[in-house]
Amino acid sequence: MHIRTISRLGRFTALTAAALSLGLGIAQAQPESNDPIKLTLHDWTGQLITTNLMAEVLKKAGYNVELVQADYLAQFAGLETGDLHVAMEMWETTGREAMDAATATGKVENMGPTGMKAKEEWWYPLYMKDKCPGLPNWEALKSDACAEAFSTAETAPKGRYLGGPVTWGGFDDERVEALDLPFEVIHAGTDAALFAELESAYQRQAPILLWVYAPHWAPAKYEGEWVEFPEYTAECYTDPAWGSNPDMAYDCGKPFGEIWKVGWAGVKDKWPGAYEAIKAFTIDNDEMGAMITEVDLDGKSVEAVVADWMGANEARWSEWIK
Repeated sequence: MHIRTISRLGRFTALTAAALSLGLGIAQAQPESNDPIKLTLHDWTGQLITTNLMAEVLKKAGYNVELVQADYLAQFAGLETGDLHVAMEMWETTGREAMDAATATGKVENMGPTGMKAKEEWWYPLYMKDKCPGLPNWEALKSDACAEAFSTAETAPKGRYLGGPVTWGGFDDERVEALDLPFEVIHAGTDAALFAELESAYQRQAPILLWVYAPHWAPAKYEGEWVEFPEYTAECYTDPAWGSNPDMAYDCGKPFGEIWKVGWAGVKDKWPGAYEAIKAFTIDNDEMGAMITEVDLDGKSVEAVVADWMGANEARWSEWIK
């Protein structure tokens, strides 16, 4: 660890211990800087929960925290300059390319895994399987019969794939072209609109093929399957000659894997105690799925769910800010 970081972290730890010995609690400890730590907010429920959890933990340690709405991929410009400081969720499935480009500059740091494992892929309700024989193999989607089964009035005779908001990335448009699928990609405007449309279609047993991700409540609530595309490799995204289409990249599925925490490289020097807390933060898919369910299905606010978690897990998060 950098000597300067050790020095600052030591002062922060000593101050925290002193505050506790006086019975003042962790929230009274003096942070290394009173400048706000800017955490980015995106447009899906789980990320709002993760970020608010981290914000509340940092506040307990006496830090000034500001939540800033930012574009999922475009945020890296702000992280590189230090105008933004921490992004709590960067998914291996959609954000790895942008994250690697940013960390290669030396101005952005990967702060480690969140503990959650990401899966994002095309998904269909199980009642659609009889209408498109051969699923979940992606090659079933190449047939005109399957395209018609998944078509709507706006896309017929092509099938309709409902993608996430365009800000999420994911290369679905490129994948359709590279794999020569008779489908049209329609992007949902918001995370809420994406799953509202799934709910409506499922209730009516109507055709739908869409972007579903985990951790989330949808794969548990609805019976369905993810489409099985050719397995992802890094070469698939970078080398057009890799796969079935020698002229185009992205002719494979999305990667699976970690959900990362990333931030401005200056965080460890300016707020070393906060830096250690962010690195220590961990939560698993089951916990996150349960909290997303409380917000999206049970109608609780993000703030209420975060407050409940903080109350139930004090021994755990206190360790993060020691």
